[in-house]
Amino acid sequence: MDLDKTIDAYHAAAGAFARGDPEPVKALWSRRDDVTLANPFGPAVRGWTAVSEALDHASSRFRNGEMNEVDRLATYTATDLLTMLEREWWKAKVGGDDHVSAFELRVTSTFRLEDEAWKLVHRHADPIATSDPRGPLRSSPG
Repeated sequence: MDLDKTIDAYHAAAGAFARGDPEPVKALWSRRDDVTLANPFGPAVRGWTAVSEALDHASSRFRNGEMNEVDRLATYTATDLLTMLEREWWKAKVGGDDHVSAFELRVTSTFRLEDEAWKLVHRHADPIATSDPRGPLRSSPG
């Protein structure tokens, strides 16, 4: 799969994740021991088993959701490695709440070329607290 298709699949998989299904996201991850994940629902973890468990836990916190927008702020690409800084806008029922909440995440993701396929090897996502949910860093679409 080429890099652009992998990134598109990664963003599309977030929709399933926001509905409580981690499998499309997990399918994009490397299975190697050096993968890392840091998300708002627990400590940072390393290794595929720990990452898989953390993804299961995080997705179990979401219901009836979607990731409805992504704004890429920066991309750094080498021959076999890509890192992106993005802002993601989500809507979901979180935890036991029956109301849909809107929230924004700042996300750093790293993909590595493995056996001719791009695989996710790192994701760090955390919520952004601002008075303006679009914030001053938003770049112009286009």
